[in-house]
Amino acid sequence: MTIKLIALDMDGTLLNTQGKILASSKKALGQALSQGIKIVLCSGRPIAGLKHYLEELGITGPDQYVLTLNGAISLSADGQIITEDLVESSYYRKMTAFAVEHNVPFNIVTADSRIITADHDIDFMVYVQAYENFATLYVRNPDEVPTDIAIAKGCYVGNPELLDSIEPLARARFGKDLYVVRADHNFLEVLNPKVNKGNGLRELCTKLGISPEEVIAFGDQKNDISMFEFAGTAVAMGNGAPEAKQYADYITDTNDNDGIAKALEKYLK
Repeated sequence: MTIKLIALDMDGTLLNTQGKILASSKKALGQALSQGIKIVLCSGRPIAGLKHYLEELGITGPDQYVLTLNGAISLSADGQIITEDLVESSYYRKMTAFAVEHNVPFNIVTADSRIITADHDIDFMVYVQAYENFATLYVRNPDEVPTDIAIAKGCYVGNPELLDSIEPLARARFGKDLYVVRADHNFLEVLNPKVNKGNGLRELCTKLGISPEEVIAFGDQKNDISMFEFAGTAVAMGNGAPEAKQYADYITDTNDNDGIAKALEKYLK
């Protein structure tokens, strides 16, 4: 089956451990673009944190696409919203209360790429999250935000041991109504129940008339598993989580050792 779309997770996959795109990946993806293959970045980041990577890769115009915030919002590369599945605004109060109860840093990310937290002692990882995504950081308690605020996701932040301890509690509190997923060692996210990367990719491919068999997906973490389940070909990075590797058709080299290019050389012949 001919590959028509390449779906790429960002952190730990397309980006190396220094947060850069390898020259080998740029070359391989550039060749794919020149063949008419769509390159879709599929990330937990908001669009503000992806624009410069789209430009770096030459992914531009109304006929290229990007999945942001773990699939909560999909857009064309020129900024037109294709799909949008958000969290009801009342959950900011509920999720903040859970954070206070369990002494865990918390923030929301809005549909327009703002990061909002009620924490006056802001965790370092929240600052990093804002910096890496070119996002404005606001400190606002639930009474200070509009009642119709457009929440794309809630994000519990901390060291792996802390998140390991609260993850089952968060699933028990929110799992019946929302999608709770470990996006990384340091991030536990809460999203609209319709949202995951696989569903976002499915919605986009349906609009484009692309079948799952014509999709190759790259990822490294648990939040990439839904994407692996949808795509005809699932490629896990050598540095990926064991849980993600279990769902892969192929395990490539690491994100520091040309893993993207090596897999594309195998599949794009």
